Amino acid sequence: MFLDKIFTHNEEWIKSKLVVDKNYFKELAKGQSPEILYIGCSDSRVATEELLGADPGEVFVHRNIANMVISIDLNVMSVITYAVEHLKVKHIVICGHYYCGGVKAAMEAKDLGLLNPWLRNIRDVYRIHKDELDNIEDTVVKYNRLTELNVEEQCINLIKTAAVQKAFIERGLSVHGWIFDIRSGKLIDLKINFKKKLKEIMEIYNLNEGKDII
Repeated sequence: MFLDKIFTHNEEWIKSKLVVDKNYFKELAKGQSPEILYIGCSDSRVATEELLGADPGEVFVHRNIANMVISIDLNVMSVITYAVEHLKVKHIVICGHYYCGGVKAAMEAKDLGLLNPWLRNIRDVYRIHKDELDNIEDTVVKYNRLTELNVEEQCINLIKTAAVQKAFIERGLSVHGWIFDIRSGKLIDLKINFKKKLKEIMEIYNLNEGKDII
């Protein structure tokens, strides 16, 4: 059974770590000081630490359907606050991936029950960028472009939060939007120009007495 393999693998993993460093787990238990908060999708094909080449303790991870940052989601807001204010991460990465099931579901005119309120946030991204997306005839290209735009909008949602704005001003916290291409295994930095994207709206969302946020 697959579950039995998990525990067998765990024993082998412990042995492999102890061969290299007999104090590995004692040191690991002392605490964490990750430099990165990674907000990604819950998709089982996206193995975060393996994808990043990160060891335990190096990346603080939050995952949900379609890597969303929703202001009334206490889960993601708690993660962001803890990572920024207590762990003092230097970077926050929002990473989407092509062929995302959540994004695909949001593109379909279907009643998906409990998923509707969550997917509505992705549909809002489509509404904001409707002119661009409606000009894309190829369904797959449109699907992947919405995935990119969703990452962009979630980064903007992140920058709207007080904790992130304060950390940017006080210690230069940076925000990054990435895509994982499942077809090739490559990570793609979208290189989003936040200063340009936020120029017209930050007077509304600026929570720090008009100080430059980005």
